[in-house]
Amino acid sequence: MPAAASRLGAAMQQAEMMPALNPAHEVGHEAAQFRPCALIPVYDHEHAIGTVLAAVLAHGLPCILVDDASSASCAAVLDELAAAHPQRVTLLRHAANRGKGGAVLTAVRHAAAAGYTHALQIDADGQHCTDDIPRFLQQAAAQPQSLIAGCPQYDDSVPSVRFYGRYLTHVWVWINTLSLDIKDSMCGFRVYPLPSLMHLTQRKQLGARMDFDTEVLVRLHWDGVPVVNLPTRVTYPMDGVSHFRVGLDNVLISRMHATLFFGMLIRAPRLLARRLWLARGRS
Repeated sequence: MPAAASRLGAAMQQAEMMPALNPAHEVGHEAAQFRPCALIPVYDHEHAIGTVLAAVLAHGLPCILVDDASSASCAAVLDELAAAHPQRVTLLRHAANRGKGGAVLTAVRHAAAAGYTHALQIDADGQHCTDDIPRFLQQAAAQPQSLIAGCPQYDDSVPSVRFYGRYLTHVWVWINTLSLDIKDSMCGFRVYPLPSLMHLTQRKQLGARMDFDTEVLVRLHWDGVPVVNLPTRVTYPMDGVSHFRVGLDNVLISRMHATLFFGMLIRAPRLLARRLWLARGRS
C-alpha cells in the first residue's frame, strides 16, 4: 500500500506539472502573417524525391530536405536538387540515421528558427497527392491554430495488411485521446502549427522513428491543438521504398501506445472536462 500511494502521489504531481489543456494554442499573436514551408524527410528515395520536390515547389512552397544518412547515390541526387534551387531548397544532413521522426524534428527546428509559422510534412516516396497541397495550406491559413491531418483515401495499390493493420493504431489513438477527433494518425501528409509543435518538443522527447507520426498527433491533441482531418488520395507505388522494420518498429509502436495509454489515464479528468466544455460551447 505505501508503494501504491507513492506511485499515485507521483502521478498526481506529474499531472499538476502538465500544461493547461486549452481549446487551442496561439500562433504568435493570432498569426497576422502566415508563412508556411514544406519539409521532406529523405532516406534513399533517390528515384521519387525529384518528382515530389518539383510538385512542392510548383505550389510556391520553400522546402527543407533532410537527408537522413542516405546512400551516396541518393545524397548526390539531393545535392543536385538543392543546387538547382538555391533560393527555395534547404538541404540538411544527418551523419547517422536518426529515423523519420528525427529527420522531421531537424526540419521543424530549422523552420521555426527561420521564422516560418507552419510546416507541411510530406513523404519522399511519392505516395501522397501533391495536388492537395493548396487545399491543406488553405485550411491551415483559415485555422492557423489547428493541425491539418491527412486522412488517406486508398486505391487498389494499398497492401491489405497495411490497410487493415492501421485500424489497430486507430483504436489505440481513439482510446488514448478519449475521442474520435483524429481519423488517421499514421498519414505523413499534414501541416503543423510550428509554435504549438515547438512548445511540445521543448518539454517532451518524441519518438524518433516510425512511432513519431502517431505520438506527435496524440500529444498535440492532449495539449488542446484542434485537429482538422482532410481526405487525401494515397497511392502505394509498385517500386516504392519502405523502411518499416517489422520487428523493431512494431515493438516501438507497441511501447508508444502503452506509454500514451498511461499518460491518458493521468490526463483523463482534464481531457473529459475539456470535451464537456467544448460540447457546452457548441450547444
